[in-house]
This record gives sequence, C-alpha cells and structure tokens, in this order.
Amino acid sequence: MQAAPRKKNPPLVTGISPKEGPPGTRVTIRGENLGTSTKDVISVMICGVECVMSTEWKTSSKLIARTGPGKGKGDIIVKTQSSGQGSSNVGFRGYFVQTGPLQESAVWVSETQWVPPTMERSSMSTPLVIAQVDDPLGLSDEGNQGKFPEDELLELFPEGSGDTSLENFTPTWFLLENHHGTGFDDLKAGLAYLKRKSDQRSEGPKAFVKTNLNTIMECQHVLADVHCKLMADNTDTNNSSITDDLEKLLQNANKCADSLFQDVLGRKDSADATRNALHVLHRFKFLFYLPLNIERNIKKGDYDIVINDFARAKSLFGDTDVQVFKKMLDEVERRIKDFQDVLHDKLLLLPSNLSEQKRLIRFLVELEYAGDPAWDCLNNQQQWLIDLLMDCKTDYYTKDKTKYLEDGLYTTAEEIRVPTTQRHLFVKPGKQGSLTRSPDQTPAGWRFKTPQKVLYIEELTDIMAESFPDLWKLGHAYFSGTLIETNEKDKKIDTTKHSTFKKMTGEVVSLFSNLSRAVFMPESIESLPSKQREPFGDWSKSKHEMPPSWLPHCARYIRSCVSTLSSLDLPSDAQDVLSDLSYDMRTHCMVVLLKQAVSDIESLHSHEAWNVEVDDVNGGTTQLPVLFENIVNETVQHLHELVTLHGTKEAEIFSQRTVQKEVNYLCTSLLSAFTKCLQELAYDGDKFSPKEEDDDISEAEEVVPPLDKRLIIMLSNCNHVLNTVIYRVIENLEKHKYPETNKVFTEASKSFKQLDEKLFSAYIEEKSNPVVGPLEQNLYSGKYDFKQFVKPTGVRSYLKFALMGIIQVHAEVFSISPVLLSRVLCQVVENLTSELSRLFHCVHNFSNNGGLQARLEMLAFNDAIEIYKTEASSQHIQDVLNRLPSLRSEDRGLLEELLNKFKSNMKFQLMCFHSDSLVN
Repeated sequence: MQAAPRKKNPPLVTGISPKEGPPGTRVTIRGENLGTSTKDVISVMICGVECVMSTEWKTSSKLIARTGPGKGKGDIIVKTQSSGQGSSNVGFRGYFVQTGPLQESAVWVSETQWVPPTMERSSMSTPLVIAQVDDPLGLSDEGNQGKFPEDELLELFPEGSGDTSLENFTPTWFLLENHHGTGFDDLKAGLAYLKRKSDQRSEGPKAFVKTNLNTIMECQHVLADVHCKLMADNTDTNNSSITDDLEKLLQNANKCADSLFQDVLGRKDSADATRNALHVLHRFKFLFYLPLNIERNIKKGDYDIVINDFARAKSLFGDTDVQVFKKMLDEVERRIKDFQDVLHDKLLLLPSNLSEQKRLIRFLVELEYAGDPAWDCLNNQQQWLIDLLMDCKTDYYTKDKTKYLEDGLYTTAEEIRVPTTQRHLFVKPGKQGSLTRSPDQTPAGWRFKTPQKVLYIEELTDIMAESFPDLWKLGHAYFSGTLIETNEKDKKIDTTKHSTFKKMTGEVVSLFSNLSRAVFMPESIESLPSKQREPFGDWSKSKHEMPPSWLPHCARYIRSCVSTLSSLDLPSDAQDVLSDLSYDMRTHCMVVLLKQAVSDIESLHSHEAWNVEVDDVNGGTTQLPVLFENIVNETVQHLHELVTLHGTKEAEIFSQRTVQKEVNYLCTSLLSAFTKCLQELAYDGDKFSPKEEDDDISEAEEVVPPLDKRLIIMLSNCNHVLNTVIYRVIENLEKHKYPETNKVFTEASKSFKQLDEKLFSAYIEEKSNPVVGPLEQNLYSGKYDFKQFVKPTGVRSYLKFALMGIIQVHAEVFSISPVLLSRVLCQVVENLTSELSRLFHCVHNFSNNGGLQARLEMLAFNDAIEIYKTEASSQHIQDVLNRLPSLRSEDRGLLEELLNKFKSNMKFQLMCFHSDSLVN
C-alpha cells in the first residue's frame, strides 16, 4: 500500500523590493513555495489588491509583479494550486502621487483636477497646471535637525500623506515631516504668508476687470450704435419686418445662381443616378450568382457557406415583389431542396462517426428540412446496427456449418493457436454497413486455427462496442437538447419519443445478449418461443467443436464489451440484461473449465511413466502428483480474472448460493478425481501402458511394474498428495477467494484417506501373504516336534526365511518411499507375530528342549524386529513366551550363546533394521 502524498508547505513571502511605491511599481517578491509554474500561481494580493494578472513567475522562490491602486501598508499574500494560501513576513506601503497630464503612468489617472471646469477662451493667463511652490508656508527647513521617521508617521496616520497634491493630505503629517524643528513664531509667520497668497488668488477676477476696463467700455458703445441703427430701419419700413427685404434679396440671389449652375447641377444628378444604379447592380449581383456559388461550395464541401448565403438571400429578398428577384430566389430554393436531399441521404449512409452525424443534422435543421432528421438518423442507425449483428451471425453460422477442408487436414487441439486480443475491423467494399476481419489478418487456414465461435464473438462484441455508443450518445444529445445549438425558443424537444428510444436501445441490447447466449449457453434462452430462438442459430450442432480453453478468451471479450456499454449510463432494463449476460458467461466459463479439469485429471493415468523420484521430505513419487497440482493451479489461474476480479458494475461471481454450491461440488470433484486415477493405476496399471516413441511393445510392457509395486507407488503418491499437495491447492483456492474451502478440504481429504487405507490394506496383503503363508509349513519342516528331547543348536530356517521376507519388503518400500517404511513394516510384523502366536497356541505340550527352542526363536525374532514392534505385536510375542515352560537356570547360558550366534550369523541381514533405528 502506497503512502499518501505529502502535502507541500504553504507559500511564504520573506522579502520584497522595493518596500513602497505608487500604483504600477514593479516589485520583486522572494520567498518559499511560490508555485511550480505560471499556471500554478492563482492569486497575488499586495495591500489587499489582486495583482496576479501582472505577475511573472520566475522560480519557486521568486516572482515579479506590478502593484495596484492600494493605499497604506499591507501584506503580500501568494496563493497556489499545489500549496494553497500562504503568509507573509514583510509588508509593502502603497501611496498616490500627483501625475501630470504629460507624464506616463501604469494605471488610470483622472485628469479632471488639471483642467478647470469653467476655463474660458479669453483666460490666456490661466495655466493648465498650478505650479507647486517649494514650501506653501514660505519657510526654510534649515532649522530642522534630521528627518522625522517615516515609520512613525505611518503608525500615527495610516491613511494620511504629507503631499499637498494628494486627496489624503494631512496637515499634521506635513508639519512633522517638514517643520518639526521650526519655532512657533516662524509657524505664525508662515500662516500669515499662506493667508496673503490665498487672498491674492481670490482677487484675480477683480484685477482682470480693472486691466481690461477700456475694452469693455468700447464694446458697450458699439452695441448701443447697433441698437440705434436697427430702430431707424424699422421706422423706414412702415413698421414691417426688416427681414422681408433681406428674404427677397436672397431669393433673387438663388435664382441667379440656379441659372448660372444649371448644367453643373444636371451633370451631378446624372452622376448620382449612375452611381446609385451601379450600387444596386453590385448589391443584386450576390443573388444572380448565388445558384452557381451554391453548386461550387457543395462540391468543395463548404456547407456552412451555402447555408449562410441562403439565409442572407432570404433575409434580403424574401419579401420582394420584383419578378426577376422572385425567379432567382425560386431557383435558389430548388437547389437548396436538392442539397437537403443530398445531406439527408448522406446522414443515413452508415457507418459514420458521431461528429459527422451531428454536423449533418445541424445543417439540415438550419436549412429548415421538413421532418425530424435527428430522429430519422436514430431509427436508421438502430436498424443498421440490428442488421449488422444479424449479418455477422449469418456469416459465421454459415461458415461453422460448412466443411472447408478435406478429411484428415483439420488441425488437432494441440495446434490451435493461443487466443489473441488484437481486433481489426473494416467495411467491406460494395456492402455498406457490414464489418469483417481485415484480409491481412486472415492467413490460409485461419478459420481452423481459431474456432468460428471465437471469431464470431470477437466480431460481435466489436460491433457493439464500436457502434452502439454512437447510437446512445446521439439519442442522449437529441433528448438533452445539446444536439443542435439554437436560440429559437419555439424549438421544443419531443419528449414523447423518449420511451420509444429506450425501447429501441433495449432491442439492440437484448439481441446482442441472445446472440451471445445462443453460442455458449443455449439453455438460457430455451424459455423463449422457438420462432424467437430461430434467428439466433442452433450452435449446438456445430461441426467444429471449440476447446474449453477458448472460453475465458470469449468471456473476456464479452465482459469488455459489457463494461464499455455499462459506462454509457443505460436504462436499468438494458443494464440488467448486460449484467446478467456477463455474470452468466463468467459462471458458465468457470463451470466448463472446472469440469474439463476434472476430466483431465481422471485421464492422467495415460501419462504415468512409473519413474519414481525419491527425496527425504516427500518420499518416492512419480510425476502424477505434480501433473495433478499443475492442472488444478492452471485452471484456478485461468479463472483468476473471472473469479476474483470484477468491475464496478459487475456482481461478485459467488454472490449467488446456487453458484457457491456448484463450485464447491466441482472443486471437491476436481480434487477427488485424482483418487480414481491413482486407484485405476494401482489395480489396473497394466492396462494403461505409457506410449513410447519407439514401436517396441515388449519394452513398453516392461515399464509397467507388477501389482505390489504399483500399490506402494500409488500409496506413496496418495500419501504425498494428502500430506502436502492438497494443502497447497486449498491455499491457492483461498487466495483466489473460492467459497467454503474448508468443506472442499474435508471432503477431498476423506476421499484420499479412504484410498490410502484401501491401497495400504491391499499392499500389506500382497506383502504379508508370501511371508505369513509358508510359516506353518516351514515351522514343522523335517517333522519337527516340540516334544523332542534334542537340545537346540540354533535358530531354525523358518524364522530366517520370515525375516528375509520382511527384509525384502523393507528393501522395496525403502527404495520407493522411505516415509512409509515404519507404517508398512509395523503392519507386516504385526501380521507375522499374530500368525506365530496362533501356531504356538496350537502346540499343546512343550518339552524342556522344545520350549527352549521356541523361546530362542521368539527372543531372536523379538530382537530383530524391535523397532517395528507395535503394542499388538508385542502382546503376541509375550503370549507365546507365557505359554512356554519356565527357563531352567542351567539353560540360560546356552540360550545366551545361541542368541549371540544368531545375531552374528544374521549381522549383515539385520543391519538394515539398525540403520532404520538410527534414522528414526
């Protein structure tokens, strides 16, 4: 599990240069975590004013920006997408300065204060800019000792300034900054100076009048003379208006001018008329050339230009009464109608991408095509998709029913290629709307290397995954109103078609599901009427059987297609159909592969070569346990993506109880099937001779061991599976989240234990009979009688023969499976001691020498098989010793001597038992 990414520290501003300035000051900001790029910096606040638009990112520790119209001292706050909002250890002071009309400025400056609102033309002496004197008080600052600290002024007057030209001018700031060392009397003198200057400024208009008094009096005299003249003229015209004569004079002047310039004015009117005619002709040239331009633009594919020209022509000439214009407009509309038909035919031509379809629909709507082109396109595409699916089914169904090759040329199951995920589709020339595999992907014999069912599913899922999303997206855009961007309010969406569209998409999804089910799960559609099932095809009668190993490949294609379609946010009915198809296909695939694995395990007897490999941990085993484990693990791994992996919208495969029960049964059968194979090899192994490369049948027969050896080999295999393999197999099942593996383990262990007991009993019987069978006959060989009075001279041959039989069993078991040595020999010894006990109990009388002989033999046998004695065998030996006469004191030495003699003579034979004791 990866650790969560560590969040970066927020931005921190540690320095700024310069630390103060007016708006537009270029400042350099330094600090830490100031962003990774220009896009990462989303805010730079200086004195509360956003300056990110003028910010230039240099490095993560350096920014360059220009200040805004901020007043006073404030922080510099930087905010980035990667680290969030930061903090600042320094500040910046912003202030305003008076900017003249001819000075450059980085921000907008109001110029109303520079131009007086009542400036007259005659005020030639009024300057545009009021000169700023050095000191408004007229005082010298020579008496000031040093400058007053600016930081203290900022603390006393945060919003003030000592500049007399600024709006926030503060007199106290000015006095402290410039005259903090000036005496009180000097300040009073400065106040008097300031008052005199103010009075002089207020006396300015009076001085102007005094200076220009003569001019003003002359203007008054001229006005008085004009008034007298007007009054005299009014008297001479007998109280009529003095403007009548003026009007007559003007009319006469006009007639004279007309007569003089009649020709000039005529030529001007003619030129204007010509100019107007040319202008009209130029304007109507668009209409006359429009049919030709429409044809040219259609050929070039400039449909937007055609639509725009048609809309322009309708707006200009739609209501005209001029016949020639009407005729030209009718010609244009005829060609537009033909153009609409071409676009509509092109819209219905499939396959076509979604963007092209939307483009054609927009053109038809803008051309006011009669009907609903978008709905026509949806219906056509739905029918085309259905035809495409059915054509695909017909094509491959026909191929599957046809014999392509002569008998004997079909490839075997071993030659079938590994499934591939490469998919290539193209449109057949001459068959629009049909998809098939590209010729370069179809070498000779490809149909037989890949089963037709597999190719059919590949192409079927390709069609759905590539074509159905366009249908759904087009319909979604149609009903959401995003298919056509228009400002017309009267264009309303026909919501009554929404249920029809859902039904259309549901039909396509159901058809895809039923076509897929008909191939692999025909029993799942048996509930449908026979007429409805007929179009899907009867694939159960296929001439070319598909190996089960192809099922995961087909399931992967179907799941991929279902995942693609599920991401479209389909209606719940269609989504349920797809989910059921995916789940049923996964379940079917798992069941078929598990059954195939069971069949493969049951037929493992044909692969037994009887080559025993011995190690100190597992004993001797053949290759069968390894083959068994490989089949199980390969099957589980093959089903891994079907069992443990499922998509966000897929159900967990073991979510249903019926599936859990079936899987538990199959897993139990899968493990228990190996017991049948072992049992058949143990009892009927001579019937399953391994196939040798040569044709020498006699050598092949010699490879198969006899029954007793087959029993111990299969017993060793069974013991190894029971103690080792089955635990690894169950662990692998648990790792892949198979349900109730404990039940599977219990049932499988029970089967192997039953087989183990059966094989063990059969082997003990096979090996005990040769040892126990002749025991009675050999015991009385030479007509020996335990009533005789001959002193014993040593251990008789019958016991030696029995020990040699045990040694022979020991050698065979040790060569195959040393771990079974103790278990086998203990049982053989127990059977032998039981038989000895029975035989000696049949002797009714023992002489002293006969009893000594029997005691010698029982003690010698007891010492030889000491490490293989069980409680039962010990009891049998003790029962025999208890039936014998008591040992006389004079016989003790002879008994000890004869026992030592026996051990010395049988030293090498009994050495194997001593080596076993060292091992044990």
